[in-house]
Amino acid sequence: MVPAGSDGHPVRRADARRPLRNLWRLHPYLRPYAAQFCGLLVAALAGTGASLAVPLVVQRVVDGPIARHDPGGLVRLGGLALLLGLAEALLIFVRRWAQSSASVGMEAALRADIYAHLQRLPPSFHDRWQSGQLLSRITSDLSVIRRFLSFGLLFLVLNLVTYVAVVVLLIRLHPALGLLVAASAAPLFLISRRFGRYYHAASRRMQDQQGDVATLVEETAQGLRTMKAYGRGPELAGRFAAGARALHDTGVAKGRLLARTSALFDLVPNLTLGVVLVAGAVAAAGGALTVGELVAFVSLQLMLIWPVQSLGWIIANGQEAATAADRVQEVLDTPPSIVDAPGAVDLPRPAARGRLAFEGVSFRYPGTAAPVLCDVTLTVEPGETLALVGATGCGKSTLLSLVPRLHEVTGGRVTLDGHDVRGLRLASLRRLVGVAFEEPTLFSMSVWENLTLGRPDADEDDVRAALALARADFAYELPWGLATRVGEQGLTLSGGQRQRLALARAVLGRPAVLVLDDPLSALDVHTEALVEAALRRVLRDTTALLVAHRPSTVALADRVALLERGRIAAVGTHSRLLATVPAYRAILSADPAPAGEPVTRAPTGPDGRGLVRS
Repeated sequence: MVPAGSDGHPVRRADARRPLRNLWRLHPYLRPYAAQFCGLLVAALAGTGASLAVPLVVQRVVDGPIARHDPGGLVRLGGLALLLGLAEALLIFVRRWAQSSASVGMEAALRADIYAHLQRLPPSFHDRWQSGQLLSRITSDLSVIRRFLSFGLLFLVLNLVTYVAVVVLLIRLHPALGLLVAASAAPLFLISRRFGRYYHAASRRMQDQQGDVATLVEETAQGLRTMKAYGRGPELAGRFAAGARALHDTGVAKGRLLARTSALFDLVPNLTLGVVLVAGAVAAAGGALTVGELVAFVSLQLMLIWPVQSLGWIIANGQEAATAADRVQEVLDTPPSIVDAPGAVDLPRPAARGRLAFEGVSFRYPGTAAPVLCDVTLTVEPGETLALVGATGCGKSTLLSLVPRLHEVTGGRVTLDGHDVRGLRLASLRRLVGVAFEEPTLFSMSVWENLTLGRPDADEDDVRAALALARADFAYELPWGLATRVGEQGLTLSGGQRQRLALARAVLGRPAVLVLDDPLSALDVHTEALVEAALRRVLRDTTALLVAHRPSTVALADRVALLERGRIAAVGTHSRLLATVPAYRAILSADPAPAGEPVTRAPTGPDGRGLVRS
């Protein structure tokens, strides 16, 4: 039976059958450090060799200088043992130093690749995934992988080599007792196999639960004002306590499983050691073993206790790394659906006229049956401003998102100056299209950095002009002016201030096409009028497609398109539509949300987690 994850969905069968497959796929990240890893492995093996030589030196001491009462020989052999100990300590230092630098470099490279891949994935992917799940993959999961590849894997190789070398030496000292010690590996193998199978499922469950808890914490932090305003703190605290309790119970179960297995790993070598002591004493009494050989035999066997005891930790660490690699590969294996097509071209800004056309465009979100847009045909001429009006949920924002290819059309095409936008390089297309969303996103960086996000080469005059156009001059009055950090999601600013900064950011790039998703909804009437007056000057020279709900915003447009249930119902001037289309008048006066409108968001699983393809 395939173990289930914390969300009730089964762990993928391929991962259950081959738990180390995805961990092995990360080996390219070890290649830049191959020489370093080989060096530290040599140092580790040399240190092990030095430690294995000490019991053999002790044998010589007992059977030689001590038996013959030779003080000079005792000093020489004692000095040799001391030198071996110092060499082992030095080699351990070299190994630890090389391990740390290589493992951290490998983790940094993997984290950079995951972050870059997340940026390439379309918004539809992020709609389906909880942010906490992604956050846990790029932080805690990578740390687990780093620990195993830098320590667990090395100790696994080192302990196996140590075990084999010690068994060979024991067999040379006394074949029968040596084979007895070798036979103790059989129960250890069976215990390890059973432990690995159960621990793999428990590790995956715990890592998924950690992602769920991270999501709860992030949502609480972002929605703190709403939570306090509605007095829902106790309810959210209860949800968090339930998630934390589930994580706690899984962690305790993992600890119990590890403790039980570790006890068995301790039991087997200790029982073997007891048998060896009794049998060895009998053999020494009968002359089959010298006292020195018995001391060396027991000392060598004692060196096996640590490798066996650490086996539980190594297996546990390996299974956690394997499940972490599964989770990381779930992200890396998701191919970006919006990429540059073969033969994609650039459209230079000076050559762009800005003619935007939707030709029989249809769109549906992944996993949904009902389309959001159906056969939309619409043209916006260069320098023209077209307003999109429609009831909530009719697909206005979705239509706008198709222009910069935040989503990909599922039918028809969108063209810019006759070029299918899918045939333009994404970097070129997004330089030509400026976007301002209804819910503006500001990053936890300075006002200047937020403004120049799409045009990092902008100078102070460009920024000042954009701020003046968006009536966002308040930015100069912030405590440190444009160097002021606005805080996460820009929550240190009001909604209207965030919208004005987002609008300034959109126009700063001097786009050929300006896409505005109701960018003035959070402004007061006075500020809105000032921004609209400034916008009129910009819109004279720019093709603009804007979503509007207020008559004052619609007045900015040369033409208006009415969108009903994903279809273009009417196109014309504001005055003509007011006079001839009752639905248009009703929307501008009430903006109703009719029953039965299509779903306009990506589906999620029953627990809120995105539906991830296996």
